[in-house]
Amino acid sequence: AQKCFKYCVGFFLLQVLNEKKLQEVDSLWKEFETPEKANKIVKLKHFEKFQDTTEALAASTALVEGKLSKNLKKILKKIVAKDAHEQLAVADAKLGGVIKDKLNLSCIHSPMVTELMRGIRSQIEGLITGLPSREMAAMCLGLAHSLSRYKLKFSPDKVDTMIIQAISLLDDLDKELNNYIMRCREWYGWHFPELGKIITDNLTYCKCVRKVGDRTNFASSDVSDILPEEIEEDVKAAAEISMGTEVSEEDINNIIHLCDQVIEISEYRTQLYDYLKNRMMAIAPNLTIMVGELVGARLIAHAGSLLNLAKHPASTVQLLGAEKALFRALKTKRDTPKFGLIYHASLVGQTNTKNKGKISRMLAAKTALTIRYDALGEDTSAEMGAENRLKVETRLRLLEERGIRRISGTGKALAKADKYQNKSEVKIFDPSGDSTLPTVSKKRKIQEVEEQDTEVAVKAKKFKAEMK
Repeated sequence: AQKCFKYCVGFFLLQVLNEKKLQEVDSLWKEFETPEKANKIVKLKHFEKFQDTTEALAASTALVEGKLSKNLKKILKKIVAKDAHEQLAVADAKLGGVIKDKLNLSCIHSPMVTELMRGIRSQIEGLITGLPSREMAAMCLGLAHSLSRYKLKFSPDKVDTMIIQAISLLDDLDKELNNYIMRCREWYGWHFPELGKIITDNLTYCKCVRKVGDRTNFASSDVSDILPEEIEEDVKAAAEISMGTEVSEEDINNIIHLCDQVIEISEYRTQLYDYLKNRMMAIAPNLTIMVGELVGARLIAHAGSLLNLAKHPASTVQLLGAEKALFRALKTKRDTPKFGLIYHASLVGQTNTKNKGKISRMLAAKTALTIRYDALGEDTSAEMGAENRLKVETRLRLLEERGIRRISGTGKALAKADKYQNKSEVKIFDPSGDSTLPTVSKKRKIQEVEEQDTEVAVKAKKFKAEMK
């Protein structure tokens, strides 16, 4: 029997010398305790070395998937086909079936073959000579990394650590920028308080302060490149009649330096946002289309990595970021939250309050699919994300239209409003409604009274006659 064995450096064809010892499967491991014993069981017949790691990866992935690679096919045709009467031992029954169909070779797969494989693997360095152990170890490590990346469909370009760091830095920049701008407005507000009400944009405010400095310079300064013409006139007019206090030149210099910091941080934030957007489109394009780059990046950062996020079910994705509220609701036996970080997605934001829960649930379900597609799929296109977003938008439109439909037999007829017509009717006051007295008189007629008296007299005579 012959044994074809793949190792990190190439394909090895081994021939079994003593087939009788292979029959004792339980004690076969004893024959591979030392390299000397192993050489008495099998010997090297042919060796085909891999040219590079790419070739080794291609051969390994083909064997993992139960396919016959080109190199292996050539070896089997060239070497094994000469000894057609020999049997070829294979560890994978599926691969053995492929070899048998394509090359018409007799293949064997049994527990004995599995045990033989284990023994060969344990003494591979003793069976193969001429290759340094350090080189074999390096090639094994490289192939193992490449094969792991292939199995996980993970590309070295898809480094989600950069996204986690970028979104964390972006949040930190927003906090610091907000503090700096508040301090700048308050500080310069003592000198020119009216400017804060006229210029509402923070970046424009800082640029204007940095260019002009003291408020007395506004009259002679040209800020048309920063402000529109109408606002510029209002600022100059307010500067002449300002109620602010006088400050020294050193104070103005410190305020200008603070404005420089705000402008630099704002420019860097814009650059960082563009970087984050590009990274998200490269790593998770479908997720970015579904919920946007900021929400998608926060979901990845909250889960720890894109692969961890792909392992979460849709219900967890929906509530990611609202764990504290969820456990508080479970503890107090109240209603659980309907959304977490996904609430900030544009699709949930444009929904009315009544339908936010439904849309967030559907969005989370579709987002979970896109996350798994991005993390584990081979294709890098964003078609799946676009299709799922279209489905959610269609559902959203349907829910909004249902709110303005009236109840009918089919539930499909739209509510029809009658055309408004101005009717100028003159109504006359009815005085009969003022009186609380009954309209019919309660006084009985004389004839009615006489008839009732006659009936009473007749009944009295009948009663007396019965008593006698």
